[in-house]
Formats: sequence, structure tokens, C-alpha cells
Amino acid sequence: MIRLIGIDVDGTLLDSRGQMPPANIDAIREAVETGIHVALVTGRSYPFVRPIADQLPSSITLIVSNGAVERGMDGSTLARRLLDRDVARAVLHSTRPFRHAAALVFDRDADRQVIFETMDWEHPGRKAYWSRNQSLIAQSVPLEDALIEDPIQVMFNGGVETMRSLVEALREDARAFAVSLTEYVQRDFSLIDVTAPSATKGRALAWRAGQLGLARDEVMAVGDNFNDLEMLEFAGLPVVMENSVAGLKERGWATTGHHDRAGLADAIRRFALAR
Repeated sequence: MIRLIGIDVDGTLLDSRGQMPPANIDAIREAVETGIHVALVTGRSYPFVRPIADQLPSSITLIVSNGAVERGMDGSTLARRLLDRDVARAVLHSTRPFRHAAALVFDRDADRQVIFETMDWEHPGRKAYWSRNQSLIAQSVPLEDALIEDPIQVMFNGGVETMRSLVEALREDARAFAVSLTEYVQRDFSLIDVTAPSATKGRALAWRAGQLGLARDEVMAVGDNFNDLEMLEFAGLPVVMENSVAGLKERGWATTGHHDRAGLADAIRRFALAR
């Protein structure tokens, strides 16, 4: 029996327009009503996912920033796994040629949540983010001066091939941090999140299961991108979206429909509620 479902947001819960299909809302409500705990597990930070979650039952939890922070719908913090500021400083030093693509993200609900140095916000992959969230974004030159507290993560974004090269270099020296990659090949845009070693979607979902006293075979996870990989590997029942990156669909896991056709709702009803 499935008693916990971890759900990715972009590409899974939301469609390609960034909207939540009504069928997904209904399926999540049905799951909660049957006693299943639902956690949104996303690379977004709390302020950027909270408005989405308002459409869902108040009992869900929000595992944000790829597992670095977990909060309840009332805003209470259930867990924080921050990146040591000295480690963040070392990462910035070793990746200086990518400073134009780098930012620091902090666990703050108001201004100065995202700090950049030289990032071009006119870039097509960043422009919409800037227009929606510029009140939370600030500049620091040099970026290291913003490290007055431990951040959630060092974030990089840019073209797919450029970010693939960077993630390989980061993973060669990833002893004091975790690295996650999210790719949008059709848009030629990727995100890299450098977080604390314990701050991954998989470890955060495992912690949530432990808090609920659940075994892995009672956990289902649904995702579509590389940053969902560890979460899917942990779950006793991993489900990948039809629109997933090829690297997930090749794993032989259960699959569901496209995010533009409420594939998440189908997965919940077929794999969780039907049981």
C-alpha cells in the first residue's frame, strides 16, 4: 500500500504553461482523503512554490530547493540542510569562469533571497524568472561578500552543453556538497544546484518517510528530470512522466502520461489509489 507520494513540480505537477491541471488537483485531494501523505519535492525555493501549493490540501508538505528545506503549509520549518558558507565560497572560487551564470540562494522569504554578481537577466531562459521575482533578487560584487550566512545553494544556469561540462567538473570534486542537474533540452537551458551533501530530493524524501514511520515500499515518487533521479531510486514505486528526459525513461520504471495531459493524476489513480 502506498502511504507517501513525493511529487516533482515543474514537468510533473504543472503542465508546459506552468499551470496545474484540475485533474491533478482532484487526484491529490483524493489521495489525501484516503490517508496518503503528499509531499511536493521541487528544485524551487519556498516562496516560488508556495502559491502553487495553495490549490492543494493544507496537510501536504513542501520539500523545496532540491531537499535543502522542508516546510509545512503553515510556513513552519520541518527541516533545514544548508550549505556551509566556506564550501560555497570554495565552489565560487573554483568556478570563477562561470560567474556570469552563478547565484547564491538563501532561506529567506523576503528580499535578497537570490544574489547574483554579473548574470544577464535578458537571457531568454532567465527573463521570465526575473520579471516574476525581481523583488527577491539582489546584486553583490563580488558575490562572495553575500556569504554572511550559510546559503541553501550555489546555483548555475545556462546552455545545456555548457552546464553539462560544468556539472562534470563539479562532480569530480563533490566531497563536501551534492550536485543536481535539471535539463530543458528543447529550450537549451539547464540548472545546476550545489547543495549540502544531505540536501537532495532522495535523502529528503527518505527523511520524510522515516518521520512517518514508513518503509520504502510504501513510498511512490513521480518525476521527469535528472534532479528527480535519487528520489525515484529511493521510492519503492518510481513513476516517470511521458515527457521525462531520456535518461529516466531508459530505467525501466513505471511510466505515466504527459504533463500536458494530467499524467500525474493518472499515476496517482493507477498506482496509489487503485491499490
